Amino acid sequence: MTDAPLKSWLERDGRLLRLRLARPKANVLDRQMIAALDAAFAEHAGAAGLLAALVDHEGPHFSYGASVEEHLPERCAAMLEALHALLARVLEWPRPILFAVRGQCLGGGLEFALAGHLVFLAPDAQLGQPEIKLGVFAPAASVLLPLRIGQARAEDLLLSGRTIDAQTALAWGLATAVAEDPVAAALDWFERHLASKSASSLGFAVRAARAPFADLARARLDEVEALYLEDLMRTRDAVEGLQAFLEKRPPRFRHR
Repeated sequence: MTDAPLKSWLERDGRLLRLRLARPKANVLDRQMIAALDAAFAEHAGAAGLLAALVDHEGPHFSYGASVEEHLPERCAAMLEALHALLARVLEWPRPILFAVRGQCLGGGLEFALAGHLVFLAPDAQLGQPEIKLGVFAPAASVLLPLRIGQARAEDLLLSGRTIDAQTALAWGLATAVAEDPVAAALDWFERHLASKSASSLGFAVRAARAPFADLARARLDEVEALYLEDLMRTRDAVEGLQAFLEKRPPRFRHR
């Protein structure tokens, strides 16, 4: 692919950074997309007068998640390192990050949103961590979901691999609002609650509120990444599950 995976611009007189995933319909978080997102957040982290970022997407789905091909043993270390570095940057970013989501928001796509601040969902949104169905687990979500929605609900999603709809996500605290137009809802929230604020004061408020969450998440990302790479990926079933998905067949698990 030669088209840029991400569209980026400033609006509201430089007060709002807009980022748009631009590889519909799946908007897969492959290494090229991850690199583009990381570069955009890095470029604008110190911008004077910037109040927030809003991440949305082209096409009917926010993201199907990370590239399954890049989960295979010979590539997964580089993929996880890049994804977790992006999530660490998002966790540390000095302004609120808003997400507007339609359709599927799965796997690494949901992990990306979980690392941000506020999530606005369309009624058709479906959120989940399906990795366990492929014989693997979701490293970052294993850290972020318990911190965001509590242990029991996090384990429901992580161990089942099931998806939840927008209203369930709202009830569980995963979403800020459900709206027919989630981008418009996010922009309205920005105008009503952020547009008149001091950018520097907002940065301190983000830091004060987020530090314990961000510190714990960053520390545990290293732990679960090691568990994934050094233990899980040495099992037969993890590789079988991924290969079965790519070959469009049911996995033949042997429980080892």
